[in-house]
Amino acid sequence: MKLIKKLKTLFSTKEKTIGSYTDFWKWFQPKEKRFHNAIRTGQRVDEDFLDPIFSKLQELRSGVYLLAGMSDDNIVELVFTAEGNFRNIYFVEELAAAAPSMAGWKFAASKPPTDISNFVIEMGGYKYDKASLSFYPEEDADYPDEIQITIIHKDFNTENSRDITLGVYNYLDNYLGELNAITIIDSLAVKGPAEAEQELIPIEKLEGYLKWRQKEFVEKYDAVRHNIKEDMYASLNGELEDGRPLVMIVNSTLLEWEGKASHPWIIDFTMEYNGEQTNGMPDKPTYQLMDTIEDAMSARLPDLEGYLNIGRQTGGSKRKVYMACRDFRKTCKVFDQLKEQYGNNISMNLTVFKDKYWRSFDKFRV
Repeated sequence: MKLIKKLKTLFSTKEKTIGSYTDFWKWFQPKEKRFHNAIRTGQRVDEDFLDPIFSKLQELRSGVYLLAGMSDDNIVELVFTAEGNFRNIYFVEELAAAAPSMAGWKFAASKPPTDISNFVIEMGGYKYDKASLSFYPEEDADYPDEIQITIIHKDFNTENSRDITLGVYNYLDNYLGELNAITIIDSLAVKGPAEAEQELIPIEKLEGYLKWRQKEFVEKYDAVRHNIKEDMYASLNGELEDGRPLVMIVNSTLLEWEGKASHPWIIDFTMEYNGEQTNGMPDKPTYQLMDTIEDAMSARLPDLEGYLNIGRQTGGSKRKVYMACRDFRKTCKVFDQLKEQYGNNISMNLTVFKDKYWRSFDKFRV
């Protein structure tokens, strides 16, 4: 299937604004024949397909993109992609799942894996294929569950390192599938043949290796749960670099837990407030508001369902709440709900990253 991809500035429309998945598909259906014809013929693709769809998607959520092409002579495959943004993955999955049945269409979320047998990408004058790429796994006895991969590209050197690395990421995104590429591999390095420290493995064996490692990981941690009811907490006082106070409350029991890898996704939920008149600390109404928001988040993300509140720090005109999760999708959705509910009262942001051994919390150990 030849894919048409477009990432562009989105613009507003004079049509009625949509506010739900259902609204989007109700808008899409009466126009589907025009959309289908644009992809099938390859004519007026921007005007009749990409521009109107991007415009409508922007009304629902920014940072969502499309892949579209003919999967056979009659079927258009439309893939919604988050382009590696964890925050948007649940959205594209729910949007695709909400699609009604339409003759001549196939809808999906995230780029699917590609048959590697004849798969080649060319970027910036370099090829990415079975002939140019190989790999080997890195192992660390201190972090046995981490999946660390080194990719070797035959043309890699210090001058082209950035371009080659971008090309490798693009190749893996298509070869493994978007979701597998960003969720299974914990760390990735790209090097040249002269830097290889182990025997090289053909790149076509990477998918099988990752499936085996992931299956092993799931079997090891699938039943691991933690109940925080009897955990011990520590209150820490410190200072920011500018001398303003910083107050931290951490679940000290969790920081010593041996099952950390079972909750590999880390959430940094930040609320910012005006603390100029209070030495960077919140006033009483702001403190109560942040507690209300944090309590609402904890109620919707219970520990026994795989959401562990590790602690928080307050100071410097912001509060950061840290969680570890078995999966990040629901956390992102709950954050969006809270932002819609409380976003007019306080600035809120969410960062998602993977850290199987919670090394990002070493600073909280006492």
